[in-house]
Amino acid sequence: MKQFLAVIGFSLLTIAGFAGFSNYGIPRIEPAPPPVQEKIDLSAMTMDQFISLGERVLNGKGTCKLCHNELGRAPLLEQIIPNTEKRLADAKYKGEAHDLEGYILESMVNPSAYVVAGFGKSGSNDTVSPMPDVSGGSIGLTEPELLAVIAYLQDSGGAEVTVEIPTDAGDAAAEEVTAEEREPLEDPLEIAAEFGCGACHIIGEDEGDIGPDLTKIGATRDRDYLRRAILYPNAEIAEGFEADIMPDDLGDTMFAVEVERLAEYLASLK
Repeated sequence: MKQFLAVIGFSLLTIAGFAGFSNYGIPRIEPAPPPVQEKIDLSAMTMDQFISLGERVLNGKGTCKLCHNELGRAPLLEQIIPNTEKRLADAKYKGEAHDLEGYILESMVNPSAYVVAGFGKSGSNDTVSPMPDVSGGSIGLTEPELLAVIAYLQDSGGAEVTVEIPTDAGDAAAEEVTAEEREPLEDPLEIAAEFGCGACHIIGEDEGDIGPDLTKIGATRDRDYLRRAILYPNAEIAEGFEADIMPDDLGDTMFAVEVERLAEYLASLK
């Protein structure tokens, strides 16, 4: 009996030890809550404030600098103003814009209207842009945000700011401020959409052309590798791609269970 009780006691002690370690000894991945949009009264906004809003959108929610940077994944935004007239006159131009303001807007919502040479999707002969429509999908810029980006690009490029601050669009989304709780997503494709994976990768219905194609990634990469690639994207760079393209803060913004669900899903794609 004593031996039996000793075994039971040892077992309970072991279980308690493991439970305590799993709850307190292993660091938890606590995601930063998603941003909520500050509401700004456009009717009370000055043009300088509207331009500043455009800068924040371009560098934040719009994810523009993810591709438009010195790494050469997309044309530098500084090239828009000096080249707009030439691009509008190009025989390859398929859009309807007639001026700088219209061209910048069209470049954001219909990027295939004109594809700068060398920056089209592979095999498209520069007729199809890899850039998504930023007014939809996971980016989803509103009309005021689109106009604010135009104002910022015009101002920063030394051109006349021709856009007018909309007064009939209600409150505009602006800075990322107060945190708001959310529940973890369950569908891996919803997770991918929430964190903009399709802007760079082919996954689900998205056809990003900047990062590796993920449609059959599970045939060559296991779950552990994929988890590490999500959390530490610069730890190992896929051949033919460059470092510092993929965001390195997903471990802070995703729930741990979302990381696991996404890694498991990707590992199943064979």
